[in-house]
Amino acid sequence: MTLTISAFDLPDRLAAKADPALISRDAQHFATIADTLRGEIAALSDRLDAARRQPGGSGQQALERDLEVHRLTARLRTLRRFGLDLCLGRIVHEGDPDPVYIGRLGLTDDDGRRLLVDWRTPAAEPFFAATHAEPMGLASRRRYRWARGRIVDYWDEVFGAELLEGDPVARAALDDQSAFIASLGSSRSPRMRDVLGTIQADQDAIIRADSRGALVVDGGPGTGKTVVALHRTAYLLYSDARLRRGGGVLFVGPHEPYLAYVEDVLPSLGEESVQTCTLRDLVPEGAAAATETDPAVAALKSSGDLLAAVEAAVRYFERPPTVGMTVETPWRDVWLSAAEWAEAFDAADAGTPHNEARQDVWEALLDILVDGFDDEEVPAHLVRRALAQDEALSEAFARAWPLLDPTGIVRDLWSLPEFLHRCAPWLTAQQVQSLQRDDPLAWTISDLPFLDAARLRAGDPGAARRARERAAAIAARQEQMDRVVDDLIAADDSEMNVMSMLRGPDARNSLLDEAALPAADPDLLAGPFAHIVVDEAQELTDAEWRMLLSRCPSRSFTIVGDRAQARHGFRESWEERLSHAGLRDIRLAALTVNYRTPEEVMAAAEPVIRSVLPDANVPTSIRRSGIAVAHGHLGDRDAVIERWLTENADGIACVIGDPSFVPANPRVRSLAPVNAKGLEFDLVVLVDPESFGGDVEGAVDRYVAMTRATQRLVILSGT
Repeated sequence: MTLTISAFDLPDRLAAKADPALISRDAQHFATIADTLRGEIAALSDRLDAARRQPGGSGQQALERDLEVHRLTARLRTLRRFGLDLCLGRIVHEGDPDPVYIGRLGLTDDDGRRLLVDWRTPAAEPFFAATHAEPMGLASRRRYRWARGRIVDYWDEVFGAELLEGDPVARAALDDQSAFIASLGSSRSPRMRDVLGTIQADQDAIIRADSRGALVVDGGPGTGKTVVALHRTAYLLYSDARLRRGGGVLFVGPHEPYLAYVEDVLPSLGEESVQTCTLRDLVPEGAAAATETDPAVAALKSSGDLLAAVEAAVRYFERPPTVGMTVETPWRDVWLSAAEWAEAFDAADAGTPHNEARQDVWEALLDILVDGFDDEEVPAHLVRRALAQDEALSEAFARAWPLLDPTGIVRDLWSLPEFLHRCAPWLTAQQVQSLQRDDPLAWTISDLPFLDAARLRAGDPGAARRARERAAAIAARQEQMDRVVDDLIAADDSEMNVMSMLRGPDARNSLLDEAALPAADPDLLAGPFAHIVVDEAQELTDAEWRMLLSRCPSRSFTIVGDRAQARHGFRESWEERLSHAGLRDIRLAALTVNYRTPEEVMAAAEPVIRSVLPDANVPTSIRRSGIAVAHGHLGDRDAVIERWLTENADGIACVIGDPSFVPANPRVRSLAPVNAKGLEFDLVVLVDPESFGGDVEGAVDRYVAMTRATQRLVILSGT
């Protein structure tokens, strides 16, 4: 089967680009890709059906089956979704006339011929990184623009003017603007030709940087920070085996609208294994948490130092009794001294959560008592059983090492002043009192790091109970299986007594399917992760950074942000800020070119942020929209929206700063400035920006809101 419709659908205005001398080779290659895709999709569908029909099995067998189903499903979904537009473009190396086609995924035909090179491989790097100053051995580069599965435009870039001499046909496709810039509908600007050769190379260098330590990507609005972060995530998972083996990657965004905005990007790049979340998602209480209204309290809780109070609170409940006790048994009494209590408590391994260590301490306590029981006529297991069932001993142990509820720990800190003072003695009496509140369970965003730290340190209070229930279920299953085996052996009259093999350990393990027993659902966000990517990281407090550091022991991070967009101020350097938070081995990469926000908008936005942060990394716009920033009155809001909808058949508009506005059209949004971060809109209607306040937070909110516009900005005020 061959491709009956050309992959090219160039409009009449691009007739010169439709010359067969320019596109016939591509058309033939895409026909081959189409045939190969149909064959691979059919083969993958058959393999997926076969994998799903296989018995589930248990243990490693079940895991391998599930992984194979997931792998086949992910590739099949990507192939079906993109089709021919898996191809991003092509490169031609000097001295080699055969183009190399770059794809979202790699693809080979039945003969093993490479049709598409995965964009993450070293062979594809020149497609993104080559510049006129450093062409990396390329003679030319071509990028495609796809729409509805067909190419509607393409651009050629040559590295050396001599390649075009005497070739007017080749000149028709020459355009050294990137496909992404062109897709924004930007007007031409002389500055583009000067900087575009380095933009993509700078971004690609960040994407392909190794995963050691913390890589900070600092860039202002429109510099492509989020695009870089997402592509870097996909690249690292593909290229770094340590990340795939060591827990994978967690991607942390600033808010839910942002996650919805980017949720489709990673699957389109061939990665579906990344966990994505906001900081709120890391703890169950995050969804309903309110904003901390008292700035002084928020400042206290933002410090990582106060988290030490959680550790002290847990240790308060790990104190062995200071006096001994007599433990009764059916045979004789046993003395348990204070020193023996302390010895048992020392059995808890450092780093084991309190509730999980509880069983270890209990077992150590029983060991000490059994060892001290010197009556050789009484079997040790009977002594141990009697001690374990002694109510007085159990009650004393429950008081000395109680099960702890993580939320209860934080609740007590915020509702019992004496307890907080004991756990955080450096706080003043006024600070202790300020942290108390009438409803200690009315959680705020500032409480989330404390709830997370308490859950990490105390552990799951139900884990020990579930472990006991699981052990009992396994024992009951094993006992039942032993009876069945005994009956089978008793009925076996074969000469070789085949059924006796069922008593072997391998047979016992295979007959008992522990995977089928009930187990708690895993917390997919608990970690540990091999790498964490954080977008809009300038907003994180020291306490919030601890939430992420606890999930990434390797301290391997990609940190994306803009100091100028920090609502609570960010006057120190990234290195200083992250060192305070506990990170080391910090590298900084800066993005300084804005290819999203028009020059007209940035000219209005720059003074806003410079007024509070003179050294802000304000990026240089490389395009003009030709549309001046408009000003109007608050009453003009609806008319501005309606006029824009009438004049524009597509695109997205957003009203920022007016909670009373409820959009009636699906192409219009309404957001607070804080929820607009990371997003972009064709039209932004900024309502009464002066009401945001005159402090740093107000200036940042105005700056963020203004720079969401990719085409038109309208500012409405009451004056």
